[in-house]
Amino acid sequence: MAKILHDFPVNVPPARVFEAFATPNGLDAWWTLHSKGEPKLGGEYQLDFGPGFEWRARVTRSVPGKEFELELTRAMEDWFGSRVGVTLEPVATGTQVRFYHQGWAEASEHFRTSSYCWAMYLRVMKRNLEFGEVVPYEERLNV
Repeated sequence: MAKILHDFPVNVPPARVFEAFATPNGLDAWWTLHSKGEPKLGGEYQLDFGPGFEWRARVTRSVPGKEFELELTRAMEDWFGSRVGVTLEPVATGTQVRFYHQGWAEASEHFRTSSYCWAMYLRVMKRNLEFGEVVPYEERLNV
């Protein structure tokens, strides 16, 4: 199984990074067009990326300020059943983020494209948390 991994620092406390990954307002600021859900174990999330991309996920890990993971229960074929998550570690300057998207059947072209897109989205998340930058949904992969 292939995994996408991205490790990077964010200069804010772990609780703020957790909110960015685990709350609808946080997700909508950098990844989703619109989302709903609660960061509790077994909770269901609605992840809306526009027409034809209304996905669903289940919370499989949630430790406030430390870990969060979603298992995709309705998504495109390559993503179905995969898990997207983070572990967060406090450091002197804020938070060390260890992001993963695991459960890919193979390192396909879509896997390679998704790895690039995750890097772009995670950059938007980092800039939003550190500088308050807001990037409209339609422009997030172009910044």
